[in-house]
This record gives sequence, structure tokens and C-alpha cells, in this order.
Amino acid sequence: MCEVSGATTPSTTAGKPSNFNLPNVLTSLRILFIPVFAWLVLKGDNQHTSWMWWSFAVFALLMYTDKLDGDIARSRGLITDFGKIADPIADKALMTTALVCLNITGALPIWVTILIVIREFGITFWRLYMLRRGLVVPASKGGKIKTVLQTLAVALYLIPFPSWMDIPVFIVMLAAVVVTVVTGVQYLLDSRQKQ
Repeated sequence: MCEVSGATTPSTTAGKPSNFNLPNVLTSLRILFIPVFAWLVLKGDNQHTSWMWWSFAVFALLMYTDKLDGDIARSRGLITDFGKIADPIADKALMTTALVCLNITGALPIWVTILIVIREFGITFWRLYMLRRGLVVPASKGGKIKTVLQTLAVALYLIPFPSWMDIPVFIVMLAAVVVTVVTGVQYLLDSRQKQ
């Protein structure tokens, strides 16, 4: 952004992409479909196969739109302030909803959700705090692995596997929890070194 004495020049404002673009529409649709996804998970109740498959399909589609809107925004120069705010909100809202719904259906222990949610929102607030102090805490490779593991673990819980798959699926979720906590601690340590 080109600024002169704190004022944005007219040409900069004109060159900014509109908030009404395809990536932002996809992000908004992802947020709007979260209640539908929650309803499907609760309807499946960890025992009704057809509803569980539907919840898995919607979850997979919503996660795909997360990757798609980011790819489109970067390739077409459509990165907006709205997208920067709405995209992570959509991600955290979807993951939190998925975990809480799995708690309600009895598929997932509550402590898993508590650890993941505290880490996710704690680090988000920490990054905002650091940003206000002029320090940017970028996403790490570990953070990306964490996201992949969380997504995979939730997807596996939504698939109506036979009971013998319970332990392997739980192991994947444990791996997601461990990486989630470790990367959270790493964020804090890295941030302290930059101070």
C-alpha cells in the first residue's frame, strides 16, 4: 500500500480488489454452511450411516473451499482485508463446530476439544496482541501440519467405520492434539525470542 503522510492515495484505493469476489463468496458460503454441517453430524449421531456420510461429504467440501478460496485469492490478486479476517474465522468456526458436535454425539472425549480450542483461540489472540506491538507471528510449517492432522482426524471420525477402526482413528486424533499443543508452545517461544 502506497501512503503519503498517513493518507492513502486515490490510486491505491482504486487498485484494491473489491470485497465482493469469488474467494470471499466461498469463505462466506463456508460460514453459512457450518450450521448445516452441525445439523448433519448431530443427525448422524455416530450411528446413522447415511447421515454420517452426508456430514463427511459436507465437511470435505467445506475444507476444499478453504484451500480453493486461498489459491484463487493469491493467483488472481484478490486478497482483501475481509478475506484476511473472515477466512481464519471460518476455519476455526468449522473445526470448533466439528469437535463440539463429535463431543455431543459421544464420539470424541471432551478433553480433546478443550485442548484444541484453547490452543487455537489462545494463539489467535496472542498473534493479535503481538501484531499490536508491531511484531508479526507468521504461520509455521508445524501449523500447517497441525491443520492437516486436525482435518484428517475429524474426517475419519465422520466416516462410519466399523468398530475395529476406533483405535486407529483415535490415534490420528491424538497425533493432531500433540502437534496442536507443541506448535502452540513453539509459537509462544518464538514470539518471546523476537521481543
